[in-house]
Amino acid sequence: MVQVVKTIAGLRPLRSKLREQKAKVTLVPTMGALHAGHLSLVQQAKKISDYVLVSIFVNPTQFGPDEDFQDYPRDLNRDLSLLEESGVGLVFIPEVAEIYPAGFQTYVAVEELSQKLCVISRPSHFRGVTTVVLKLFNIVQPESAAFGQKDAQQVVIIRRMLKDLNLDVELITCPIVREPDGLALSSRNRYLNEAERKAAIILYQCLQWAKQRVEQGEACSEGILQGIKGSIEREPLARLDYAEIVDAENLSGKALVEKNSLLALAVFIGKTRLIDNMVL
Repeated sequence: MVQVVKTIAGLRPLRSKLREQKAKVTLVPTMGALHAGHLSLVQQAKKISDYVLVSIFVNPTQFGPDEDFQDYPRDLNRDLSLLEESGVGLVFIPEVAEIYPAGFQTYVAVEELSQKLCVISRPSHFRGVTTVVLKLFNIVQPESAAFGQKDAQQVVIIRRMLKDLNLDVELITCPIVREPDGLALSSRNRYLNEAERKAAIILYQCLQWAKQRVEQGEACSEGILQGIKGSIEREPLARLDYAEIVDAENLSGKALVEKNSLLALAVFIGKTRLIDNMVL
């Protein structure tokens, strides 16, 4: 049966015991509302480590004032059932006050990388992400941590933080898991009504179209991006947040599609903001 720990004080002796056993621990940080994408991270973590620890924490500092923190899907009983079926032994589920005690005022920001892509509509998002991830690394002290490629900017930022702060944690990046029609799995897909769910496939269609154009010899980023913007505009339920082709390592814009070019999209489907990406 999966063991649930809600406090840092309760977690530390368990972590010390694993250290004594010389067990390699992989952390899978989540905000709950688990789906097959999260479970793929668990399965990858099991392949490379002796022990998988999953955290479930809806982190308030990565939500803006008008975002969906209160409405973010939460289904703890289902999450724990899925993790138990997946063979996870320990789940860390802290309260907000455990992570951000009264008077908390210390944040971590990866300055330049956080000012790209998602900064357009989520200006403070990554300061909250890097702060909570660093705290989880300090609390759990894992040898490695697993993240999904769907959040490509997040992966780049965390990799930079690990390097800049000399953190001895191996970053494991796992492929995007998709629905049969190509929609990337996301906890926020639950917000979509039937018509919006059908419209949401436009993200994957745009990625596939761009891939085909590149395979046919198109190298001009602007031409590809204009085609994507036109497709988004023709979908009545979709509104483009951004479409950019950037270097997959440093997120700098690329005028030409070449090796290691990342096409990143953020699109509002109704009121729900979805992201997706593909290395071209």
